[in-house]
Amino acid sequence: MGKVIFQFEDDISTDIIYPGRFMATVLPTETPQFAFADNKDLNKMLVNKEFSENDIIIAGKNFGCGSSREQAVSTIKGHGVTIIARNFARIFIQNSVNLGLNTITAPDYQAELGDEIEVLADKVINKTSGKEYAVIPHSAARQQIIDAGGLIAYTRKILIDKNK
Repeated sequence: MGKVIFQFEDDISTDIIYPGRFMATVLPTETPQFAFADNKDLNKMLVNKEFSENDIIIAGKNFGCGSSREQAVSTIKGHGVTIIARNFARIFIQNSVNLGLNTITAPDYQAELGDEIEVLADKVINKTSGKEYAVIPHSAARQQIIDAGGLIAYTRKILIDKNK
């Protein structure tokens, strides 16, 4: 269970998530410091670890639209938060799977800043309001990759298991 630490509207682009001026920094260990860099309050909260790893950022439709930069995913993943959105941009969701970022698609969810949220495989429960919202789950294959921590970790596990 986590709480909502920030709320975005629709059409949050990768430029908002990871501004282009930081593109020279691509290492997943370095990108988190630039998460939402132009939103000083959110960036400060993330960089200073003023949240719990189970906490949640919520968004409307089309989260992660814009460019295909995977740094937009690695910058969020580096903080361990979950993103719940009404839907995600296609390339962003694929990058999220590849890097193991926990993304939840819940088209009808309603939540406010500070609400306590429980995420289950088939639904999101807003503990504050008492309401439940259906989730569009990832395919089983995608979820296995996310659970493994991303495509590289998943492939490594498959290869190790194969050679046992």
